[in-house]
Amino acid sequence: MTIVYLDAYTLNPGDLDWAPLHALGNVQLYDRTAPEQLLERAHQADVILVNKIRMNRELLSQLPNLRYIGVTATGYDIIDVAAARELGITVTNVRGYSTHSVAQLTFALLFELTLHVGRHNDSVHAGDWVRCPDFSYAKSPLIELAGKTLGLVGYGDIGRKVADIGRAMGMNILVNKRHPNAGDGVQYVDIPTLFAQSDVVSLHCPATPENKGFVNAGLLKQMKSSAFLINTSRGALINEADLAEALNTSVLAGAGIDVLSVEPPSADNPLLTAQNCIITPHIAWASFEARSRLLQLTIENINAFTAGSPTNVVN
Repeated sequence: MTIVYLDAYTLNPGDLDWAPLHALGNVQLYDRTAPEQLLERAHQADVILVNKIRMNRELLSQLPNLRYIGVTATGYDIIDVAAARELGITVTNVRGYSTHSVAQLTFALLFELTLHVGRHNDSVHAGDWVRCPDFSYAKSPLIELAGKTLGLVGYGDIGRKVADIGRAMGMNILVNKRHPNAGDGVQYVDIPTLFAQSDVVSLHCPATPENKGFVNAGLLKQMKSSAFLINTSRGALINEADLAEALNTSVLAGAGIDVLSVEPPSADNPLLTAQNCIITPHIAWASFEARSRLLQLTIENINAFTAGSPTNVVN
């Protein structure tokens, strides 16, 4: 079995062991693959592993040996799943590997927005504390989360974990999801209510054609001027120009963003220069522990496919 991983670097930049994958067959690992290299590298593959490289109908129809695509992520919109199904190609994804890590970064962004740990550390190392006449000082307002309202858009595994942490911090929880469950003890509200009542809005839903850019100027204007927006989900959920304008005009107090609509972003992305906007480079999923689970689950998916009982099939 020939297994080709077309963009292996982000999963394993060198700290994980590829041996369990090599045990499955003839494995060809490429850190990155440019569009013009796709056909040449994938042509003889029985199995393709891919994270962010798009595979459309035209490409899939030129891969005669291909029977399986393993998306090493939860989102699988990079694959033309309808074409894969017609061509008899099984497509799987990996769920649940990064729940704890994404929830952790959600609060890391929120803590930075409310306590400005980085700013105070820089101040101390710049000598401000040495020169200070007082034993303590603050470079910006410090905000306690207890008693604040956390609004979650999306309530899957990650949303639930974020809610658990929020409750542990003493926060009140509001939830919006596509299919509310009756009687599970959660207060479900519509999107306008959630944005209007929350002190923190955190996005944890997939991007679909229906919700692309739904966080726009009109919705942002319904937020409290003291509120924060967190996005560790998908960049396409936010109209970035509208969010930048809202931040720069103090419509809301700040934003913590781990994902952008185009990654890597162009230099003129308006959020890169927006006021009080913390941006991390799509790292919520990428802890060592999460990537270790992702590799193991990817291998389990391949084994299930070769055994004739594929799991996590998305097409």
